[in-house]
Amino acid sequence: MYSEKHLFSKEHEWIEVDGDTALIGITDHAQQQLGDIVYVDLPELDAEYTAGDEFGSVESVKAVAEVFMPVDGEILAVNEHLEESPETVNQDPHAAGWLIKVKLSNPAQLEGLMDHNAYAEFVAQES
Repeated sequence: MYSEKHLFSKEHEWIEVDGDTALIGITDHAQQQLGDIVYVDLPELDAEYTAGDEFGSVESVKAVAEVFMPVDGEILAVNEHLEESPETVNQDPHAAGWLIKVKLSNPAQLEGLMDHNAYAEFVAQES
């Protein structure tokens, strides 16, 4: 499921860092809350976002949820597979269902995110 490389935001995004780049997606908890995902709206390449900015949305049969940047960064890639198969976010939210790849602008921001144990506690308190 998640590795030690995964960090989490209070808005239920995960980030997996590899050097100065990172993959970002929504957590398993988030996709379960949304239900069957039918559409994913992703940003343009090279767009720059600040932590907390909305960069896209995920639409399910139940609701539309905005997706927020957990850190400052520039969009290097989007998961084009999700255009044809948005349900991948339900099936494998923390790997094949990634949303964007970013170049980190401020790696120090990673310190403000939660590790898996802290995120699990956060979700339990939310329930």
